[in-house]
Amino acid sequence: MACDFLHIDLVSLRRVYALVFLEHGTRRLHVAGVTAHPTARWTAQQARNLALDEGVRLESLRFLIRDRDSKYTESFDAVFEAERIEALKTAPRSPRMNAHCERVVELAR
Repeated sequence: MACDFLHIDLVSLRRVYALVFLEHGTRRLHVAGVTAHPTARWTAQQARNLALDEGVRLESLRFLIRDRDSKYTESFDAVFEAERIEALKTAPRSPRMNAHCERVVELAR
């Protein structure tokens, strides 16, 4: 599974951000939440919501690929560690390490 933020420009010229999770095996995209001002606390809550969602089967997943954004804190990683999913950080300034999720984000824009 991979995660990333997607920005969406609205008709009212406001920008909102969506936290998306992509399952690599099935290519299912989960939009965890949308907000105008994402924070680390909000991001961790969206991870908890994803873990509790019945449509997402986290037990079959082993890794979460994410970038080094400051919004991904220890509490965000702890949600996935509780599900026995290892959070892997990409190298700085290397979008190709999370290429599948970056591609989906690009197509969604």
